[in-house]
Amino acid sequence: MSGSTITSPDHLTWTPGRAARELGLKRTEFDLAVNLGRVRTVPDEGGGGRRIPRAEVDRLRSAEGFPEALLDSLRTVGTREAAALVGVTETRFTRFARLGLVTPVRFFVNRYRAVVWLYLAEELRQFAADEKNAPLMKGRMPAGLREQLDAGLDLRPRNWRGRHLGFLLRRAEDPWERAGAVAALLDPVQIADLVKDPYERAHLNRFRPGPPAQSVPGSPAAQLAARIATADGPDEIAWLRAELTRSLEEAREHRPAPRPAQRRQRDLELQPRRAQQPHRELQPHGELQPQPELQPRLERHPDPGRRRGPGRQREAGRQRRQPGRRSHGLLGWLRGRSS
Repeated sequence: MSGSTITSPDHLTWTPGRAARELGLKRTEFDLAVNLGRVRTVPDEGGGGRRIPRAEVDRLRSAEGFPEALLDSLRTVGTREAAALVGVTETRFTRFARLGLVTPVRFFVNRYRAVVWLYLAEELRQFAADEKNAPLMKGRMPAGLREQLDAGLDLRPRNWRGRHLGFLLRRAEDPWERAGAVAALLDPVQIADLVKDPYERAHLNRFRPGPPAQSVPGSPAAQLAARIATADGPDEIAWLRAELTRSLEEAREHRPAPRPAQRRQRDLELQPRRAQQPHRELQPHGELQPQPELQPRLERHPDPGRRRGPGRQREAGRQRRQPGRRSHGLLGWLRGRSS
């Protein structure tokens, strides 16, 4: 368990994986619990993501009906099980979902590249128990609703995006993070149109979450998931653009986006300190040479043997110590010619 806990004087925190094991949840169930606000998280002081206080895990474990009650509140079902819970046919339930009467909480793309929507079982039971929905359970649907369905209305992607945005905003603790959450549902072209400054746009993209990772990046399934996570209706796009504009104003007031001018200012502040350090000067011929005051004084040794190898140096020394021997160097050869 090393690395899964962090101890501080006032609290103990766990990684999401460790907390999920302590609660007996699968990772997808734990992530859903965090998104729904059922599990409280805190930021990691080391910048490694969110962590879960030990006290929060203890609170959930001591709750009445644990773990069955927690698991039941996080149970998700597909269309077939959802229809059975509500007490209608699958076709009628699909109409409910397309009309926006029930909202998906998750989705995934199966191996046939079909989108599978998942719903909270707890919410479906509440929907079926609401007396206002009783007329929809049996008989023909109202004419107005039938006309919307015949026109191709399908609010499942849009309603999921609205819910997903709520999840992202719940985790955001910084104005830039909130702006990034709104930008997550907009196409990059829309963001570039709203945020003209490239440095500000780059800073915003740092806080812009990508679509839920479900497939290999770049695969057809991943591309389909990205399309679902991107707003496409004119009114939805207009609302998100207005919300992003407002969020960016708050983010700029909180902390302006960094830009190169700030780095240049830091360099100017460091220049006097750097000027006191020794440096090298570029000579006209293009080679780097030491400064004159730092250039070492090179002396030429009078003994030619200093430029020879170790063996020749020893031989030259023996010749100097033996006056009777004739030098075989250049000077000796010249003397020999003149004798």
